[in-house]
Amino acid sequence: MDLYRVKKLPRGSTLRVRVPASKSLMNRALLLSGLSGGTVALRAGEMGEDTRAMLGCLNALGVRTEETEEGLIVHGECELKRSATLDVGSAGTAARFLPVALAFRGGEYTFLAAEQMQRRPMDVLSPLADAGVEIEYLKERGHYPFRMRSRGVKPRILTVNTDVSTQYASGVLLAAAVGKEPFTLRLSGMRTESSYINMTCGLAKQFGATCERFGDEIRISPLVSPPHSFEVEPDLSGACYFYALSLLCGAEVLVEGVRADTAQGDAAFLSLLRQKGVRIVDTKDGIVADGRNVPTYNGFDEDLRDFSDQALTVAALALFATSPSILRNIGHIRNQECDRINAIVSNVNALGARAFAEGNDVFIEPFPLHGGEVETFDDHRVAMAFSLVGLVTGNVAIRNPDCCKKTFGNFFEILDRITGV
Repeated sequence: MDLYRVKKLPRGSTLRVRVPASKSLMNRALLLSGLSGGTVALRAGEMGEDTRAMLGCLNALGVRTEETEEGLIVHGECELKRSATLDVGSAGTAARFLPVALAFRGGEYTFLAAEQMQRRPMDVLSPLADAGVEIEYLKERGHYPFRMRSRGVKPRILTVNTDVSTQYASGVLLAAAVGKEPFTLRLSGMRTESSYINMTCGLAKQFGATCERFGDEIRISPLVSPPHSFEVEPDLSGACYFYALSLLCGAEVLVEGVRADTAQGDAAFLSLLRQKGVRIVDTKDGIVADGRNVPTYNGFDEDLRDFSDQALTVAALALFATSPSILRNIGHIRNQECDRINAIVSNVNALGARAFAEGNDVFIEPFPLHGGEVETFDDHRVAMAFSLVGLVTGNVAIRNPDCCKKTFGNFFEILDRITGV
């Protein structure tokens, strides 16, 4: 499909949707399961391309997996290959976590990636080189593809600057959780309280590791035996596109299985909706966002640094606010699947509103929209976020909608269902 024309969603709709498992949690759980020394049944439902990329890499390392109706059985009791070629595709979590975990274990590996991933700078590679890991770049320095040779990362205490990469910190924690000895991670920089670091610690604990935090220092002892089974939460990032409809379309939205105690950082998006008057209710079936009593809302002035996956979603909401918006501290999203700041600015302006970037911030001024085609830049989040605009106006088309298969293969099927197509 080259073009998807978004249909208008009737205002005041009542919606119930199911989203795939969290990619962030699933790929962390896959890595822990594969290197755990035991067998783990992961209950996760449908898997996107990013998860299948991680799965393929684990298989290439010798980890045996079985697909079931509920998810996967991962046999992590095997001896990992010390030499392999691993293709991470366009999966950012696999691209960052696997080199770190394997560098700690040691071996010689060739890492390949999709063209889109090759354009993204890999912030985890420089710290690995500083730790004594030999990296041979096969194309551009600091990017995929590359060869890595490691005799193991020896220090039991490591300092990571979170301004450079929170994913390097998460990768180190995952490696330590399946390592041989206790490990201490010291965090520096502005993002030491990153929700993704906290998520990784929480998951390591659920898998049986000891993970204790003392200020900006995390002490972790390896897991002894993994759980027999583990249920991966629904993807809150994907759920937020539907929760946004509570504000945009005055809808009542239930996303099945989303829990109030989630460790996913995008829970902050629900707090943002609550600030605008949306009623957030935790039920046995999942969290409900009810915006039926919110006819209008003013603009946003939000620091999105710690839930920046929703920057595009907030940009879509900003187009229908009664006043201008500022999306702050999102400069790092220039280096994701695409330059997402450029994607926001160019698409907002193309649809008839006004947007510009200044430093790490994006400014959006709502104007009457004339609709048009959204350029996705092969980025699933651009496609899903700007679909929200079409659900309000009925005059937006999404180019290359198949890019959503990366994390949410049936996203547009759900849109067809809720709009009555």
